[in-house]
Amino acid sequence: MAGDLTAYLKSQRELVDEALDRFLPSDEAGGQILKAMRYSLFAGGKRLRPILCLAAAQAVGGDPQRVMYCACALEMIHTYSLIHDDLPGMDDDDFRRGVPTNHKVFGEGLAILAGDGLLTQAMVLLTDPGVIGDLEPWRALTAAHLVMRAAGREGMVGGQAADLLAERQEPDLATVQFIHALKTGALISASLEAGALLAGGDPEQVTLLSRYGRRVGLAFQIADDLLNLTGDAAALGKAIGSDEARGKMTYPAVQGPAQARETGQRLVDEAARLLEPLGEPAWPLRALAAYIMARTH
Repeated sequence: MAGDLTAYLKSQRELVDEALDRFLPSDEAGGQILKAMRYSLFAGGKRLRPILCLAAAQAVGGDPQRVMYCACALEMIHTYSLIHDDLPGMDDDDFRRGVPTNHKVFGEGLAILAGDGLLTQAMVLLTDPGVIGDLEPWRALTAAHLVMRAAGREGMVGGQAADLLAERQEPDLATVQFIHALKTGALISASLEAGALLAGGDPEQVTLLSRYGRRVGLAFQIADDLLNLTGDAAALGKAIGSDEARGKMTYPAVQGPAQARETGQRLVDEAARLLEPLGEPAWPLRALAAYIMARTH
């Protein structure tokens, strides 16, 4: 029987936050760089990528706690990307999640290093024998490879680069799809693949969850694009209209808001149907698909 998504998300966020605090504990000897890293890591957020990782483990019949280290590495990578995305050389944002952005608090140089530090800490965590423990080595290695590839040139970094280069260009659907598939979709899909793989999923289950992830990843970015256009700044914790002001290539810019919303809804509906072979253990993923297009922040 499906559960309460709101309660599920709250409990999972709490578990992720507790684990993040264990994996990157506060330490006065860590100096300003550790403070800057923890400032953005614990500034709030939905914890979507780690929750997807945990939910994928559950969906294939595994123990979500066993993949928590990977879930936390994913959140570190995501947070590093936000710190760098907010910098003056990128989107030049003053607020993120309702608080001043990292470079506004610690300065640009330390913000760059805080992002670098979180990315590197994620790599350390993904390859730490002490947390990998008795997991099958090939599963741990493959999961680490999936995540880091999705974070790099073939994924998020490549998408961010394409996003920058496309600013103020004539909107084009193929370009938007390419940007979103790499910038957002790749890491979301890797979150699901890694969670399933580490929890003992077979190749068919991992592939199924990858297909689900590609669809919800695109839908998530479409929802973000729509919220940036018409959302509430207080609920979002950052200014709205920034994409349009910078001439960003987005789904609403190409298709118009109404058709973009239809595209996002079609993607999450397809994603939910893909989960049918996994049965009841995949209920959080089905509910999350619906939540992506319904969210207000």
